[in-house]
Amino acid sequence: MKKRFFILIVLDVLLILTAFYISILLKGAYFQTYFTNYADALVVFSVIWIVVSMLSGKFIFTKYSSRKISGGIVKANFITTAIVTFLIFFTRSINYSRFLVFSTIIITTLLELIIYNIWISLKKAKVLPDDVLGIVERSLKFSIPAIVQPKENIPKHKIQNIQNAILEEYSPNVFSFIKDNTNLFSETTLLVATTTPFNIQNQLSNHFNTIINLKRVNDIRRINKFFEAVNQKLPVGGSFVCVVETQEQRKSRLLRKFPPVLNWIYYFFDFLLKRIFPKFSVTKWLYFLVTRGENRVVSKAEMLGRLYSCGFYVVKEEAIDNLYYVISSKIRKPYFDMEPTYGPLIKLRRVGKGGKIIKVYKLRTMHPYSEYLQEYIYSKHNLEQGGKFKDDFRVSTIGKLLRKFWIDELPMIINLLKGDLKIVGVRPLSRHYFSLYSQELRERRIKYKPGLVPPFYVDNPKTLDEIMASEIKYFDAYDKHPVITDFKYFFVATYNIVFKRLRSN
Repeated sequence: MKKRFFILIVLDVLLILTAFYISILLKGAYFQTYFTNYADALVVFSVIWIVVSMLSGKFIFTKYSSRKISGGIVKANFITTAIVTFLIFFTRSINYSRFLVFSTIIITTLLELIIYNIWISLKKAKVLPDDVLGIVERSLKFSIPAIVQPKENIPKHKIQNIQNAILEEYSPNVFSFIKDNTNLFSETTLLVATTTPFNIQNQLSNHFNTIINLKRVNDIRRINKFFEAVNQKLPVGGSFVCVVETQEQRKSRLLRKFPPVLNWIYYFFDFLLKRIFPKFSVTKWLYFLVTRGENRVVSKAEMLGRLYSCGFYVVKEEAIDNLYYVISSKIRKPYFDMEPTYGPLIKLRRVGKGGKIIKVYKLRTMHPYSEYLQEYIYSKHNLEQGGKFKDDFRVSTIGKLLRKFWIDELPMIINLLKGDLKIVGVRPLSRHYFSLYSQELRERRIKYKPGLVPPFYVDNPKTLDEIMASEIKYFDAYDKHPVITDFKYFFVATYNIVFKRLRSN
């Protein structure tokens, strides 16, 4: 390993010097003059380049995958470009030629891609020996458990092959989790390691009762299409097993991987590229160009929400070896939602006047696809005081801040102007939350428009029963004196919010 690192570092330094020389030739200048003036800056640049390459794992690879190694090169060099650009701007280094700096980066990247891909081709053609550059097989740090013979009469070699396939990528704990919770060795169980829906769609229909995918969901480019393909191949009640590295697990891993300060710098750029960029159409193309949709950041809420939106119900979930494993069961066909709420401005489906479903505008405070998890959250956590879900992991860190100052509700003014809402009125509820109300109150609720300022801020109810009683009290008063009631509720609610700092969490 040390030998490989040394060789690759020397190779990178030589490529940087070569690219710098080519850049000077392209500029039409003399190499000796520019090399003397840029010597110190070139050393600093080379150090940044090597450090970022090492920290990003560009020099760490055990499989001869052109796509993964090329992706690692582009990712590391993109981070280096960002750091160098920041340093040039911050230090006001106007004496350095931008052409030389960025052309050196581009040419070095191209040279790396060419050399590494040629090397991979030679490896696959077995022209080079397996131990070139000091790459050796990883030694197993655990003992393989004994083969467990299932009740079905299945050949022992098939059991061995299935067991080996799982243990090549994951630990015995993962093998035990899958074996104990599925019919792993059954003829009706499909074990795959794929990221494309095509490999699922190409399987036999009405044959499998269980589908297990060993590839991380993070590496699937079109996650919903993949889950929909799995849904199509399973009967109602069929099981689907998948694995993901959640956003929280990823953050923990990256902060442990690198030294202090550098770990937060790396995490910031990783979060920016793989979490923020995919949310905006103007930057989404860059995200897919650099990552090809692989190794994306997926929160626990988004993962579970996508499963529910695609027709699955979560049966069992467990975190093993810093990965999150989910066993789900097919309960229906997918929603095939063509307007998932993924960006910062979202449209939430809420029950409006006459029972009509309206789309309420808000700024995102929850992770994507969280709206599909209300039933899941209710069954796991129930309600806390104020009618909110207890320990709701769907709310993001930024979302908590937006909620605290009501910034997330500002876009609801659009609904006010459209006529979907009025200034004072009961909250617009989701269909699931609406179903928790009594039949009498549900029938009464749909006679009125929901409002921006709910009775909650006047009565401060603690439980669901108290919330319903508060809304009935408001309706009774509104039926007698609509204008006076809304006027009174508006100013009492404003007073409680401003001076008593009443919050709904």
